[in-house]
Amino acid sequence: MTKMSLSPTLRLRCLRAACAAAALAAVCLAAPARAQVVVVANGSPITELDIQQRTKLLASSSPKAPSRQDVIRELIDDRLKIARAKVYGLETSDADIDNAFNSMAARQRLTPQQFVQVLERAGISAAAVKARIRSELTWNALVRGKFSSSLQVAESDIASVLSSSDANTVGYIYTLYPVTVVVPSGASEGVAQGRRQIAENLRARFQTCNEGLALARSLRDVAVREPVSRSSAELPAQLRDLLGSMEIGRLTAPEVTANGITMFALCAKKESSTETAAKREAREQIFNKRFEAESKKFLEEIRKQAMIEYK
Repeated sequence: MTKMSLSPTLRLRCLRAACAAAALAAVCLAAPARAQVVVVANGSPITELDIQQRTKLLASSSPKAPSRQDVIRELIDDRLKIARAKVYGLETSDADIDNAFNSMAARQRLTPQQFVQVLERAGISAAAVKARIRSELTWNALVRGKFSSSLQVAESDIASVLSSSDANTVGYIYTLYPVTVVVPSGASEGVAQGRRQIAENLRARFQTCNEGLALARSLRDVAVREPVSRSSAELPAQLRDLLGSMEIGRLTAPEVTANGITMFALCAKKESSTETAAKREAREQIFNKRFEAESKKFLEEIRKQAMIEYK
């Protein structure tokens, strides 16, 4: 019997096919390792990839790397929290999660797209961040709703932790106009820099609210929203101090937000003693302490009832 010989072209095709098969086999071997189910919590699987992603996420915000068991425990808790919330008919919408994700980006002076790129460079997917956001928002809503009566803070509770001087401190009600220089989604650095320059120029020319707001409205790519009223107690300490020292009729420094570059025009300021910064801080301190106590107790109860299976 004579041997069948292959043409050079056919031999090359076979070689390519063999290489492709080898590459595919390597990918297939790696994929199951990452997709391997490590734990099942109340029927919800936790994979090796979930653990890797959460580990990187926690390590990015902590000087100490979390242990594998701590990461697994947090992921289990996430599954249990979301499952219990569904029992009460409570789910967090994708829109709420996206808004929270965009706010995280804005606090770092990044657009959502830039934030995704920063995460990817750290080996973290946006989906992993949003999964944690979903758990936190869902659990907060569940605990607030289930224990609303015990979480209420009375004026007498606040008075008990305030000194007389703090209780009598005067706060302020500010009237603010949000002014945003719109930056298109996916804009180049050159375009973004040009919009920042527009914001700085507008701020320098803004001397009174009547003239400044009219000027802002006349500019292309600048949006002026309806005014909002905020008490000094509602504001972060840094912004509260800033507004307290600002002249009426001026703009705050530009800040990168999800919509573009935003400033606030301070157009009115009046005294208020109903809710001061000290009172709000005391209220939040008391609320947070009660929330943590109820949350911890409720989660321990859920853990005792859970079906946890390690693979």
